[in-house]
Amino acid sequence: DLMLPGIDGFEVCREIRRRGPTPVLMLTARADDVDAIVGLELGADDYVTKPFNPRALVARVKAILRRTAATASGARPIEVGPLRIDPRRREAHVDERRLELRAREFDLLAALARDPGVVLTRDALLEDVWGTDFPGETRTVDVHVAELRKKLGDDGPPIETVRGLGYRLVQPGRAPLPREA
Repeated sequence: DLMLPGIDGFEVCREIRRRGPTPVLMLTARADDVDAIVGLELGADDYVTKPFNPRALVARVKAILRRTAATASGARPIEVGPLRIDPRRREAHVDERRLELRAREFDLLAALARDPGVVLTRDALLEDVWGTDFPGETRTVDVHVAELRKKLGDDGPPIETVRGLGYRLVQPGRAPLPREA
């Protein structure tokens, strides 16, 4: 809940994220879009406002648990060139440099790295990373990809835009397509 006495829910979420990959669902009376966006950007897996349908809440919790179980079951490290992703530790490195990624950035990078060279549509990435009931727009993926590109830097494998479709992580040994101006 965002309106806890003494410490707000945003700070609780930050602390949970610092400690590991525990699923987080924010359940609060604060229905402002800005609060939901901040909560999701801090790493919450979902944001539900009061009043809520108890059956819908149970369905959301089950969806979060399915996603986190899928991440845990695919616990083998993923390597794409100099990029190494450890899903169990929720850490990513380019060579020896640790990437400081937010929860969604990590999930997005892992989704792209599971199938390097394969184009993933924005809709597919939204469903995989944000879940089927994400209220935002597909352009959210674009913003997160831009942040990932900055964090990967020149040493990491490039994320290529496939115009009109989505994105792919470029396989080692394959040059990315030239960027459009």
